[in-house]
Amino acid sequence: MAVYTEIRDRELAEYLDRYDIGELHSLKGIAEGVENSNFLLSTDVGNYILTLYEKRVDVEDLPFFLGLMEHLSTKGLSCPRPVPLKSGKSLSTLAGRPSAIISYLDGNSVRRPKPNHCQQVGDALAQMHLAGDGFALKRENALTVHGWRPLFEGSGGRADEISGGLLELVNDELSFLEANWPSNLPKGIIHADLFPDNVFFLKDELSGLIDFYFACNDLLAYDIAICVNAWCFEPDHSFNVTKARAFLEGYSAVRPLTPEEYAALPVLCRGAALRFLLTRLYDWLNVPPGALVTPKDPAEYIAKLRFHRSVDAASEYGLEGSHT
Repeated sequence: MAVYTEIRDRELAEYLDRYDIGELHSLKGIAEGVENSNFLLSTDVGNYILTLYEKRVDVEDLPFFLGLMEHLSTKGLSCPRPVPLKSGKSLSTLAGRPSAIISYLDGNSVRRPKPNHCQQVGDALAQMHLAGDGFALKRENALTVHGWRPLFEGSGGRADEISGGLLELVNDELSFLEANWPSNLPKGIIHADLFPDNVFFLKDELSGLIDFYFACNDLLAYDIAICVNAWCFEPDHSFNVTKARAFLEGYSAVRPLTPEEYAALPVLCRGAALRFLLTRLYDWLNVPPGALVTPKDPAEYIAKLRFHRSVDAASEYGLEGSHT
């Protein structure tokens, strides 16, 4: 959610004429994230999020993303939904980029999640997985095990500039995961990027999920592993088993894990850590000049990957048994 593309006043006015959302009050760039250009759009009707989809986003995926938000919202999940143009469509063009206006969700992300936050995130993720059932469109995950080696080839030659021995570590991990990645687990719609900045709270109560632009069809338990990495570590990168237990119990109370999913957690957590290590490594080495964004340090996920490599059994993540 960085600002890569600037918008001229005249083209913004012409663009807003296509919508029925009142008169413009203000437009403010949101300098967070790394994928798209996002703006807080305020009109005399209310607040919205204006998103310009940058080159890293495949235009052909946008009907999936926008349709999914509409579907999940209709199913009762608290999340933004696309605002239609006067024509009824959800997708338009602004400043040479595909664009959409999305409803505004009240709340704020938490910088230091507590176990209570983690429990609610687990509950909400399971609800999202259930609500995604029946969504007609499909999108394969390009950032799962078969995509990691090609991704690493884009920056692997410079990996040791970030951390000595990183090239060897990643190559070893890729070989392990390619040989051991599970394929027979329940699949469905996953968020694939449910980090703390993509979950809003109001007075410590979860108010909604945002940013579905990595969503895809994949193993539901892989989404769980992504969240274990994102929510259950401390700022010094140490694992917090209390947070992990709260998250996993929150999830399994809504959608119990199968025994196979439970047993696969250590491998899935390793894969999730590697996936974010690789994309952060690439972004760290290739951030576009002039972008109003600071790339995230891959060192965080080097530490998390090393932790998961030391885990022998799923019980070490705090959830006893499969809860089936």
